[in-house]
Amino acid sequence: MIEALFIPPAATVQDLGRDGYWAQGLGRAGAMDSLSHRIANLMLGNDANAATLEIGLTPAKLRFTADGAFALVGASCGATLDGLPLPRVWAGMAKAGQVLQLGPMTSGAQVYLALAGGIDVPLVLGSRSTQLREGFGGHQGRAIAAGDVLRPLGQAVLPAGGLSLSLPELRDADGAITLRALPSTEYPDFTDEAQQAFWSGGFMVGQQSNRQGYRLEGPVLTCTPGQELRSHGIGPGIVQVPGGGQPIIQLANSATMGGYPKIAAVIEPDLWRIAQARPGDTLRFRQVSLADAAQSEADHRAMLADLSRQIDDFTTRQKGWA
Repeated sequence: MIEALFIPPAATVQDLGRDGYWAQGLGRAGAMDSLSHRIANLMLGNDANAATLEIGLTPAKLRFTADGAFALVGASCGATLDGLPLPRVWAGMAKAGQVLQLGPMTSGAQVYLALAGGIDVPLVLGSRSTQLREGFGGHQGRAIAAGDVLRPLGQAVLPAGGLSLSLPELRDADGAITLRALPSTEYPDFTDEAQQAFWSGGFMVGQQSNRQGYRLEGPVLTCTPGQELRSHGIGPGIVQVPGGGQPIIQLANSATMGGYPKIAAVIEPDLWRIAQARPGDTLRFRQVSLADAAQSEADHRAMLADLSRQIDDFTTRQKGWA
């Protein structure tokens, strides 16, 4: 078990999301960065859908109230366990009374804390994810607060020294974050200049950004004058352009319907990159084909399978050395 001593207001329990209710107007929720979430669970031998604690801001301070295994994956934040520095991607054992501290984030925007077997919160409509807007799921339908205690659903024993992995690079050499995307439904309605600016320019993540979506600042994208759309289905990764010409990327708490023209859709394997972007970061979009998107999804799954093999090999060797 682990108790929150100090925690920022955006921390929530999330799994991979609540699918199947789009037609009823209920979005998916789930982890913003599903890659870090999955890797944290992999390192503990959990199911990929096991609930983790998503911490969207730091610093934070948590105390273990019982011995147990945990994993920490995501943004660089100078994490320590009883003062001992931890790698950015790490899983190991904690003893009762030890304190886990997360310092200011120096790169990235989300940290995921996993416990053995996942975090024990009720299943609601097939998911343990927190739906903040609707006020259910997760821990009492709300963000985690100081004094809350989270319990694991299982047990795990990890090597004494723990284990660590590497994450894919988030940024390009110049510090920007590139997102692969497909042209979306209303793409032909944007001017040639807007289309060129979207693929060749950079967009800064604005301050008005949260789990529902990121507002971007950059070149003005002009759509066919006078075009009006009826509300239609949208989801995570969709890039909409309101009348002001500045894009909005829908994210984990995406609305289910919207009426703004859609210029593009970021492919699923790159959504984790948006989640780790912070206000002031620069995003670039690179156009890909459907075939490219399908291959990227296959490569993403192969990477996760390779990481799983690495963990299995490491733990097998550790047992042989014991």
